[in-house]
Amino acid sequence: MTVRIATFNAENLFRRPKAFGLPDATQRNEVVEDFSTLVSLLNLTTYEPRDKARISALIKKHKAYDLDRDDPPPIYINQTRLDGGKLFKKQGQPGDDDFDIRILAKGRGDWAGWAELVREDLDSAAVENTGRVIDEVDADILLLVEVEDRLTLDRFNKQILQGALGRRPYPYSMLIDGNDSRGIDVGILSRHPITSVRPHIFDPDPERPGEHLFSRDCPEFEIQLNGTPLVLLGNHLKSKSNDDPVLRLAQAKRVAEIYEAARERTPYVMVAGDLNDHPESEPIALLLDTGLRDAMSHPAYRGVPGTYAPCDKAEHKIDYLLFPPPLWHRVQHVGLETRGIFWTPPPEIKHFDEVNSKVNAASDHAALYADLDL
Repeated sequence: MTVRIATFNAENLFRRPKAFGLPDATQRNEVVEDFSTLVSLLNLTTYEPRDKARISALIKKHKAYDLDRDDPPPIYINQTRLDGGKLFKKQGQPGDDDFDIRILAKGRGDWAGWAELVREDLDSAAVENTGRVIDEVDADILLLVEVEDRLTLDRFNKQILQGALGRRPYPYSMLIDGNDSRGIDVGILSRHPITSVRPHIFDPDPERPGEHLFSRDCPEFEIQLNGTPLVLLGNHLKSKSNDDPVLRLAQAKRVAEIYEAARERTPYVMVAGDLNDHPESEPIALLLDTGLRDAMSHPAYRGVPGTYAPCDKAEHKIDYLLFPPPLWHRVQHVGLETRGIFWTPPPEIKHFDEVNSKVNAASDHAALYADLDL
């Protein structure tokens, strides 16, 4: 059985607020300003009559009272307790002359809930180009970096891969929210059953008491392959932005420990993802000291040396598939899909016809994949 395993920092698997996608800039700004005003009013300790009138008017203006799944409003009031602690009550039917929003709460402490900018589904050109990269790679097991949440991953699987592109969706998807406050997480799509997940979001940082070690997580995804489990350690180590090489080294050291522990359960243990450092760096050297081997050092690979635009040198390699000795000799082919990147200065990277700017590029990372004979 041939199994293709891949890793890809997709960069853009996020659902943005619907207001940000409105074509008219004046309308976009109006929604955002109204939302800011509404939140400020809702946070008042006491709602005076003029405050109630303004809150009611803004809710009516943006239809924030009803989350229509087919045509959601740009702003929505999420009332979590409908039988008590409500902000408002609808009077009449929307569209009727006598329709109104009656404010019931006397102040912020009188109701449970919040106002939110409603997020739209995945339909941008960049996300579709991400789908093209993933379809071209056609991995059996795909580790994805920088995904907002499991719902976004599932929607991407169904709405983009299956819906917009008419491709095969993955039957299994998994993501556990990590430690990044921006919501960039590590997830997985698989055509083989995911039998267990072990997160490491609570691992302590030995140098910073009270802090978590991993910027995101180092999830252990266990996947069943012909009776032998494969454990894939997904990673997105500390970035070079606001660089902290000491932290990244500590993360790599812990990944090595998790790798060694997982090998006691199965000989098939891999490390994959965006490790945010080049092959000659100390964190990568530490991982390779365990016996792991870098897929791009395999004789089967003959592509460019980097994985991050412009991919022209080893210093631009930060994405990895690291194989243990029992899997290294099963590697049949290693490839890099760069056509989702838009890069025009020399050396020019060939890209899909649909990728014609950095705005709609799938990512500035390439997708790295390897075929194994299992």
